[in-house]
Amino acid sequence: MGASISLGEIQETLLIPLYGRALDARRRRSVLDDRKAAELVDTLDYDFAKFRGPSLFGSVLRASIFDGYVRSFLAEHPDGTVVDLGCGLSTRFERLDNGRVRWFDLDVPDTMELRRRFFSDSDRYTMIAGSLFDTDWFDQVKERGGPVFLLSEAVLLYFPADQVHATLERIVAEFPGTGLAFDTGGRAMMNSQDRNPVFKAVPARMVWTCDDPRTLEPLGLSLLESRTFASPQPEVGRMWPLRYRLGLKGLRYLVPPPVTTYKLNRFETAAGT
Repeated sequence: MGASISLGEIQETLLIPLYGRALDARRRRSVLDDRKAAELVDTLDYDFAKFRGPSLFGSVLRASIFDGYVRSFLAEHPDGTVVDLGCGLSTRFERLDNGRVRWFDLDVPDTMELRRRFFSDSDRYTMIAGSLFDTDWFDQVKERGGPVFLLSEAVLLYFPADQVHATLERIVAEFPGTGLAFDTGGRAMMNSQDRNPVFKAVPARMVWTCDDPRTLEPLGLSLLESRTFASPQPEVGRMWPLRYRLGLKGLRYLVPPPVTTYKLNRFETAAGT
């Protein structure tokens, strides 16, 4: 594999889902079959073993639900544009590329510097160094025209509500009639972070609380569907091991807050006038 890569000051939170996908790739029955994630974990000089607990596989289930949203968009718009806002070390383009999609991955410069050691731009794939809270990326994404789908997985949760709301309003104004997917966490979930073994290993904490994603509709969003780990899309759930499909449905009744207050949502922005 060659020399390992030291992470330095790269945010640790982006490594949690990477490690979860790598562990999944090594299972006999993999949900995502993300071999690239396993390759990255083998290359990075980092003690991944300190990450443990159910949140690791939860990141796999979350990724598969978001994958389902993107697949649905591409089934209807195979030549459309997909933008992963705060992509981290996601390998979603490699998993879902249909040979026609125009794809942008966006994240802050230090993350993109690391990302470019493993991925390269191409005629249909572009990495953008920047913040989803800025507006610099708008024109680049819209340049091609046609349908656009925006997603942000496990990113907005780490920022204050006023910053999140202001960003959503800007996106609504710039991308009318556009699909947008992101996750929200209720108060019960936020209050249980310190009991999560994964979060004990990193300093970052989620801060944006949203008990009901429908309360975001006044920002110019229409909620199309809202999923939990106990209610994935049927075509997505069929890819999960039976023990997770049945176990999560049971946990919904035994310990409902962690299962039901974390939601993965698909919206559409208001149509322009």
